[in-house]
Amino acid sequence: MKRISRRASVARGSTAIATLLLLAGGISQAAADETTPVKGGTLIYATDREPTCLDPHVDGDMPQVFIAQQYTDSLVSQDKQGRIGPWLAKSWTISPDGKTYTFKLRDDVTFTNGEKFNSAALKANLDHIKNPATQSSTAGGYIQQYVNTETPDEFTAVVHLSKPYAAFLEVLAQGFLGIQAPAALARERNVNCESPIGSGPFKVVKWDRQSEIVLERNPDYNWAPPTADHQGPAYLDKIVWKIIPEPSVRYASLASGDVDVIEAVPPESEAEAEQNPDLKLIVADRPGNPTNGNINITRAPFDDIRVREAFIRSADIPAALDSVFFGRYHRAPGPLSAVTPFATADFQHLYDHDSERANKLLDEAGWTERDASGIRTKDGKKLTVHIPLGDFQGPADRSLWEQIQATAGEVGFDVQLESVGFSEWLDRDSRWDYDVIGAYWNTNTADVLRIVLSSEFIGAAGSGGYHQNGTGFKNAEFDATVAKALETQDEAPRRDLYYQAQKIVASNFLQLLTYPQSTRLGVYKTAHGVRLEPSLSVTTLYDAWVSK
Repeated sequence: MKRISRRASVARGSTAIATLLLLAGGISQAAADETTPVKGGTLIYATDREPTCLDPHVDGDMPQVFIAQQYTDSLVSQDKQGRIGPWLAKSWTISPDGKTYTFKLRDDVTFTNGEKFNSAALKANLDHIKNPATQSSTAGGYIQQYVNTETPDEFTAVVHLSKPYAAFLEVLAQGFLGIQAPAALARERNVNCESPIGSGPFKVVKWDRQSEIVLERNPDYNWAPPTADHQGPAYLDKIVWKIIPEPSVRYASLASGDVDVIEAVPPESEAEAEQNPDLKLIVADRPGNPTNGNINITRAPFDDIRVREAFIRSADIPAALDSVFFGRYHRAPGPLSAVTPFATADFQHLYDHDSERANKLLDEAGWTERDASGIRTKDGKKLTVHIPLGDFQGPADRSLWEQIQATAGEVGFDVQLESVGFSEWLDRDSRWDYDVIGAYWNTNTADVLRIVLSSEFIGAAGSGGYHQNGTGFKNAEFDATVAKALETQDEAPRRDLYYQAQKIVASNFLQLLTYPQSTRLGVYKTAHGVRLEPSLSVTTLYDAWVSK
């Protein structure tokens, strides 16, 4: 999602992506799928958050890509080693200047409304994502370099970019850029949000708001990616995608067998789930920018780098994670989740808890006086930090911020946690009316650093008007470094550039890093073949089947 969500590199990111899959916990897929898949039946899946729109091109939040993964296909695939492979595109070539991609497309694909997938359909999708009216903050942000698509014949598409873009194929593998039927995209935005049409293994047939989304098998499906475990139509007749926000209710529904799979297993229930022979866990970190608090450096007090470092040093994150998440979540090592290509942990100690250094830095910054409650003051003004917490942020995240509030208070910060509704949270975000605000961005490329921290993304994006760079960081050296990395296809120089970029970010103390985003599925014994697709660790039910 957006700021408080989102997104590999490929052959170049093979080691990282492989690591991601190795992090999968619980019973192994092989051990779970001991019998032959059975065709038919309904799988009931329960998620914690309802999408605001089912079209993944619009805005671009994680709940959208989870559902879109079931009904759309992507132009290219990504395997467990991070390598890019064919899917709706059979092959492609890249021009020597890196600005023109020529795709040869499959000629046997149809959307579930009967339209044929061809070069015109690909053009319609890329145009739709780039169109400002779509308000595509995620997918649109990914293809800012897109200029146009030529269609020299029905199954050849020539995509022109304004500048070299080394991450182009990686982002095309994500469900956020899933391919939809042109006639569906031509409808009004809200209509397509309700009933999007893809060429995937399932089709959306009904959406009862705040209750469930129903998907049915696409009987004609015969173009699964090479990463799938089988070919032909999906095994399941139907998926009922239930919305159950309350964590305890969602877990109880799984434990009782009322639902087959749940998303976002509550941390307090994970140990119990591991002991339950009817359940298994599938857990994997997601690549991208980890969950964090973006520090607003456009105003006091955090326009002073000493105060920013002091705030980060004051927060005992490992202790807070152990307390709140029962030791199930680990601290993010840097601005890139460890499973992101080119991630390094070389700068992680810049984020270590060190109250002695925090106190010293605040003294040096002139915050030397304290009031009766121990809050530091300067020129009669309190050292106050305003942090809006949206109502979509769960109780565990709130508890985490309360613990940060407590340890920051020990060195003299007055941390104000301000509960707000989603609209107000967006409004304050858009007006830079905060000192720290929750954020994260899931993506399969280290280019996420450019998206969340370069001056290119300070302006408003998406229908919410928030800015993707929520720190306000403007640094010419950083901008040039991440821009150069995007123009560089060779792995070694690209790795060095992203290393330099991570060094700049860490040394400027821009984000209070907490934990990597992760997908945490609970699976009841009746469900089999449930797996995560590699690009974003999003659930895919194409190979799933039920025994009940």
